Amino acid sequence: MGPTTYRQIRALFDDDTIAVYQAYGPEIAVPAVSAGTFVPPFSMNRMTWIKPSFLWMAYRSGWATKPGQTRVLRIHLKRTGFEWALAHSTLSHYDPTHHESEDSWRSTLATSPVRIQWDPEQTLTLQPQPNVRSIQIGLSPEAVHHYVHEWITTIEDVTPTMHRIHDLTRSNPSQAQSVLPAERPYPLPTHLATQIGATT
Repeated sequence: MGPTTYRQIRALFDDDTIAVYQAYGPEIAVPAVSAGTFVPPFSMNRMTWIKPSFLWMAYRSGWATKPGQTRVLRIHLKRTGFEWALAHSTLSHYDPTHHESEDSWRSTLATSPVRIQWDPEQTLTLQPQPNVRSIQIGLSPEAVHHYVHEWITTIEDVTPTMHRIHDLTRSNPSQAQSVLPAERPYPLPTHLATQIGATT
């Protein structure tokens, strides 16, 4: 990562909640929307990744067309839970500018319930922005328990929005830009920004 790389959480949020995205097939998505949280056949026993960036979710799911990712969900979480995840995280890759040593990083990684990954943010045409990173948050089974049972307030199926914006990117890019979710910088306390290696 070069010195000009910029890491920032941008998201939809209000005073109490923050929105993240996941994509699943209908067998998981439909019951989740109905229940207002994840229920079987969603697995509580594997790592699950949440993403605040709508365009990164568009990239990851191929605009909700990839097998197993045809339903895009917007999950609203309590900010207290989201910040718990950040506070109990470690970066998924060793960064000599962030970690005391590779051994200390490996030791922390082995016990951390949450992993942080910074990937290139995407443009509207799903091209990587080389100097802007978007956060992905990996929840281990321990954290997934909190996520499902304590943090989620509501779940929306935003697949129609995803498809509409995709169509507009080809027919009317300026309008597509205007209907993207209004994500804005999330106000991270300094200790959390340091914890996750965000740009302050």
